[in-house]
Amino acid sequence: MRTRDGVYGVDLETEDLLGLEPGVDVPLPGRGEVALPLVVASAASGSTVVAVLERPPLAVSHDAGVTWHEAGGGLPAGRAVAVSPDDPDLVLYAGRNRLFLSRDGARFWSGLALELPEIEAVAFATP
Repeated sequence: MRTRDGVYGVDLETEDLLGLEPGVDVPLPGRGEVALPLVVASAASGSTVVAVLERPPLAVSHDAGVTWHEAGGGLPAGRAVAVSPDDPDLVLYAGRNRLFLSRDGARFWSGLALELPEIEAVAFATP
C-alpha cells in the first residue's frame, strides 16, 4: 500500500506490517471506465469491478459493469480499492488510515488491526 510516508507491505493473513518497500511504487487509484457518478477509485479483476464512491462507500458489479449493487455499509469513506488478480472475491478497501478485507466479493468486511499513515493507494503484490 502507498501511504503519505512511503510504500509498505502488509501480510493479509497475519496482519503484520512488513515495513517500507524501497524502490516499489503503487500507482494512485484510477477512476477507470466506470460509468457511475462520484467515483473516487476503482479496480477490476475478470468480470468483477469494485468502485469506491463518495457515497455510499462502494458499488460492486460481477458482470463487468452491466449491473451494480451497493456494498460496504458501515465502512468509512474510502480512498482506494484493489481486487486480487488471482481471486476476484478477494477485495482490499482503504479508508484514511485503515485497511478492510473482503474474502467474498465485497459482501462482508473485516478491518485489519493496523493503524497506518494516510493511505493513498492499495494493490495486491504480484510475484
